[in-house]
Amino acid sequence: MSNRYRLRNTDLTIHHNPANIASAYNQAGTDYGTYADGDPTRLFEFSGCHAYADRRIWRLLQRKLSELRAGGARSISILDAGCGPGTWLRRIVTQAHLLGFDQITARGFDVARVQVQRARLLAADVSKISGVSLEFDVADLTAELPEADASVDLALCLYSVLNHLPLVSLPKVSAEFARVTSGCFVTTVRSAGSTPTIMVNSIENARRFKYDNSRDRCEIELRDGRHIDLDFHLFTASELRSWFAESFDIDELRGLDVFHNRFAPDPRWNPPTLSIDRKLSDELERLEETYADRPPFIERATHLLLVARGRRAAQS
Repeated sequence: MSNRYRLRNTDLTIHHNPANIASAYNQAGTDYGTYADGDPTRLFEFSGCHAYADRRIWRLLQRKLSELRAGGARSISILDAGCGPGTWLRRIVTQAHLLGFDQITARGFDVARVQVQRARLLAADVSKISGVSLEFDVADLTAELPEADASVDLALCLYSVLNHLPLVSLPKVSAEFARVTSGCFVTTVRSAGSTPTIMVNSIENARRFKYDNSRDRCEIELRDGRHIDLDFHLFTASELRSWFAESFDIDELRGLDVFHNRFAPDPRWNPPTLSIDRKLSDELERLEETYADRPPFIERATHLLLVARGRRAAQS
């Protein structure tokens, strides 16, 4: 049974407030970039709270870029939906340049104006590279994308972007991504069994937070007095697949950070001497690779990773 049929036969209504989401990430400012992506001046150092997931995603993106280049491509088009401070797009553009792409067109967009402004500032040096056209816009993912049909080689929508959208908007969002994507589409979302998060900042900066899974709402009170309300839906693996399988061919669906996050040192509770040694780190890596796509482990990952191919390219 298709998602579109099910939506026509339910009482679901679209509840999407991009201004509310934008306000939350605008308030977070530079704190969000540091929490989400680590030190913005150390582009390829993956040592933040999502270090394992970041490394895993980056290996995937490096492989996709290398495959395109090995196939003879000298130009590449990249789209990053919900780009935040632009860290992932800067990584990809920089790597594409190092691989020998001489024409690189990249666009990132986000509903949060402050994050887009920060992305533009941080990308100033990358934008000066010969052959690079890099821009960041303020835009809503539920609107039609301006990209031409089958014009994007690599489309991204990473971390909590899709979690903030109403489920009834996902068929349209998926179809739009499929319309513009000629190559690979990569998305990650928070999973149904993930560890608690406050999305806009590290969790130790929260005084309190409450997630209501019956309404897909999260209320956050930060220690500095800010109060934030967000739409936030947690995905099951089968649910994520169902929303994109109608528009894409799914290559991979797995959990990201099933084990690593459980072993992360927590200064609020763990003694500073408790750390992860090399032997334990290697074992965690082995466990991730063994169980990340198996039920019920996949549902308890911190994030779900979906990798898909646009069908338009296969038909052309």
